[in-house]
Amino acid sequence: MPRVKGGTVTRKRRKKVLKLAKGYRGSKHRLFKAANAQVMVSYRYAFRDRRAKKRNFRSLWIARINAAARQNDISYSQLMHGLKLANIDMNRKMLADIAISDPTSFAALATTAKQALA
Repeated sequence: MPRVKGGTVTRKRRKKVLKLAKGYRGSKHRLFKAANAQVMVSYRYAFRDRRAKKRNFRSLWIARINAAARQNDISYSQLMHGLKLANIDMNRKMLADIAISDPTSFAALATTAKQALA
């Protein structure tokens, strides 16, 4: 069986990894072995954090809604329950956006929630 040289395919693969490792510190952007290990770790972090991002944003929205709700003398949980009773079906992302950009509309929603609770 003839000897197969890795030549162009191997070089292309290694250049691809080193290109992905651009900006990494030390030997991790220069040496293939170190770069490859770091790129694999980076892929794992990216996979994990695409899922974590959804959790992080939801908790941010809840914190913003809670802050705005307490300015209107109602807790977050009571606000959400009141909106549900009033058949106002709005997701947390939109509520947080309204709380920041349009406080008067949010105050009206809070008033509606209070009335539904009573």
